[in-house]
Amino acid sequence: MNLQEKYQDQQLEHMIDQAMIYQCACPAQVARLMLALREVHGYEQACLSRDDAPLRETHHLIAEATAQAHALLQACLDSVIELEGWDASHLTMPEGLRKLQQQEIQRWLAGRHEQAGKP
Repeated sequence: MNLQEKYQDQQLEHMIDQAMIYQCACPAQVARLMLALREVHGYEQACLSRDDAPLRETHHLIAEATAQAHALLQACLDSVIELEGWDASHLTMPEGLRKLQQQEIQRWLAGRHEQAGKP
């Protein structure tokens, strides 16, 4: 089974980069998993492409499971993008979510200052 890649690697990496900037890791976790599954699937495909591939059935089983997991996570990412209001064409985090993340960071920093006895 081949991977159906709706999102390019660069697009997934863009989502991960935004997570680092805006401290919103949930969509980035899905993107990271998809990239990792692509690596595993590619590795298994390489094993299957060899004429003398021992344990061909094992490689096929792993490649099939990887493709199914990728499809499930891709559908999940589609839903996350829609639910959170991401710009689907550029995979840009919505402004409202960025503001919410900034508020959470400010709240956390304020709590740290209070714990340290600083105004």
